[in-house]
This record gives sequence, structure tokens and C-alpha cells, in this order.
Amino acid sequence: MTLEETLTQLETLGNEKMRKQNTKHGAGENQFGVRRGDVRKLAKKIKINHELALALWETGNIDARFLAILLLKPTALSADEMDQLVRSVTFVEVADWLNSYVVKHHPDRETLRQGWMATDDPMASRAGWSATAGRVVKSPEGLNLPALLDRIESEMGNAAPEVQWTMNCCLAEIGIHFPDHRKRALAIGETLGIYRDYPVSKGCTSPFAPIWINEMVSRQG
Repeated sequence: MTLEETLTQLETLGNEKMRKQNTKHGAGENQFGVRRGDVRKLAKKIKINHELALALWETGNIDARFLAILLLKPTALSADEMDQLVRSVTFVEVADWLNSYVVKHHPDRETLRQGWMATDDPMASRAGWSATAGRVVKSPEGLNLPALLDRIESEMGNAAPEVQWTMNCCLAEIGIHFPDHRKRALAIGETLGIYRDYPVSKGCTSPFAPIWINEMVSRQG
């Protein structure tokens, strides 16, 4: 399938309701409004196609980028290319798909994570904190958890919204998985108050770190 054919297919799948939802969450006008499930179905039809994925990404179209993420081959990206993709994201939901489906599987993900943790670029910083939260859960060896809590305590309140979200995830994961640091994680969350009044649907857990931590810990019991 060519780039033009793929874009035509995406445009056919778009709908106004999804466009409005994307816009509400920060997407720009360069979109068709394709439901994520339809993007996944199209990706299964096309299968992995690295060159097509890169061409789709270059369009800047939100739906094309969602599809590109599912068609990319992470090991075919150099570290510099991976870094450039992360920094070129303009929509946080695309950023999260990229982190989940591509960054996590990149051979240089740890080196990239360390660099992103030291940058002022909001999307790269978001990726760095996302990857760090993942390490807290799955491979915390070598992480300095008190130092991470120091950074969260001093930086999260003034961080860009894109970065606050994954910093908060890291804070919550530390509190959930490390009882020795739980009291401090809860205190940081209470003091900062970020997401305290965040609206959530019935049955969903609030992203406010103290509520999130306590809810997850109660489930462990």
C-alpha cells in the first residue's frame, strides 16, 4: 500500500465525533479523526512496513502517526532517529503510543532514557519519565529512588503539563511498589496537589497520586 493509498484509507475511516474528541485533548487540525480500534485494524492489514511508517510520520497527521507507530520496526531506528521521533510529537496520545509500542523495544532505550531525563524538551522529558516509571516497576535495580523523589518534589509543580503526567506516574509507581518510600510519595502528592480534582469516570481510579497509591496498595492486600 502506498502512502497516498494509506492516507485515503485513513481519511475514509475518519469521523467528526473522533475529531472533536482529539481536539478536546489537544490535537491540532491535521487529523482525520479515526478511531484507535480502526487504526489497529488497518495496521494488521498492512503489517510491519518501516518505510511506509516513516513516510506516514512525516505527514504530521495525527491518525497517520498512530498508524505509523504500529508499522515501525524499532530495531531499524538509530538512537538519533528515535530521539527525533520523540521530540517531533505534537499530541500527547501519540507520545504515549510511541513510548509504549516503540521506545520500550528500542535497543538503546536506557541510554535514551537517561538523556531525556536531563532535557528541557517537554515531549522528550515526558518519554524519559515514562520510561523511568516503567523501570521502577520492572527493573528498578540501579535507580536512585530517593533522588527521583527529590526531583519530583522540586520540579513537578512547575513542569509542563506534558511532563507532569509521567512524573506523576513515576511518583505513584514508587509509592505503590516500594513500601519504604510510600510515606514520602504520599506526602509529596498531597503537598503538590496535582490532579487532586481531576475528573474521572465512575469506576476509574483518580490520577491524584495519594488516591492512586492507596487504591493499588489495597488491591495488593
